[in-house]
Amino acid sequence: MDLVPIPSQTVGPFFHLGCAAVGCLAGPNAKGERVLLVCRVFDGDAHPVNDAMIEIWQANAEGKYHHPDDLQDKAIDPDCGGFGRMATDETGTCIFETIKPGRVPGNDGELQAPHLNVSVFARGILKRLPTRIYFAGEATNREDPILKLVPEERRDTLIAQPVLHNRGHWRFDMHLCGEYETVFFDV
Repeated sequence: MDLVPIPSQTVGPFFHLGCAAVGCLAGPNAKGERVLLVCRVFDGDAHPVNDAMIEIWQANAEGKYHHPDDLQDKAIDPDCGGFGRMATDETGTCIFETIKPGRVPGNDGELQAPHLNVSVFARGILKRLPTRIYFAGEATNREDPILKLVPEERRDTLIAQPVLHNRGHWRFDMHLCGEYETVFFDV
């Protein structure tokens, strides 16, 4: 019997199989500013990645996560679960319905700007790629302790842009590598 080396296994492209899609992170009665977030994923050649999966965790409008580890003395909004998961379509796009999150304290208690915690899974990636989505024009972005860790010339890769002709609609493009690579965090 000859032993033949085989290629090592990487993640995907199978996310659409069995993917429990959760595109609505906050129901219609959730408190806060409504947001429709269009996420697009691109490879290093700026081609859409049609088999990625995006997961999002976020706080409610008051800045509290719907999770037992969030011990803040703030009310949980029962209409804001704060979790979403969507596979990208043939254009590398997925859409989430949510609310703009409130500010949450960091490990040192310093308040962070409103943001979404994001994990990207895609073909050829062995581990999730963690990143964040902040909102353009948010005054507290300047003082966010995590955003300040990112070189100024790269911060725009973490900023969702408003869709000018649709109030409450935002666009966030993620580039897995290349010239416009999104900042991913080593957590």
